[in-house]
Amino acid sequence: QVQLVESGGGLVQAGGSLRLSCAVSGRTFSNYAMGWFRQAPGKEREFVGSISRTGSTPIYADSVKGRFTISRDNAKNTIYLQMNNLKPEDTAVYYCAARNGYYGGRTRELYDFWGQGTQVTVSS
Repeated sequence: QVQLVESGGGLVQAGGSLRLSCAVSGRTFSNYAMGWFRQAPGKEREFVGSISRTGSTPIYADSVKGRFTISRDNAKNTIYLQMNNLKPEDTAVYYCAARNGYYGGRTRELYDFWGQGTQVTVSS
């Protein structure tokens, strides 16, 4: 079993920045590709970005490309989501997810384990 715990969410004004963290325990972290998803009230959970198990080839949703950056520190069993130039439409609960494989992906069903989420609220 893999446990994922997100942190770093909060309230920020539009144009501001936040950095989310996701601490992973329970299995060999470097065996897992990782992803970030988000879910706004009344909407489906959507893909934000993912990163391979070595930290190469991050991919992003078009809505966050150029503003968000995913990284991982395999020595700390942690991934990060740096969010810059935040917009009110980025308001959501953000989830990290782990996939037992080299590459991440855009589809929720690809991922094996999920965290409980952290709330991000962007005020206008």
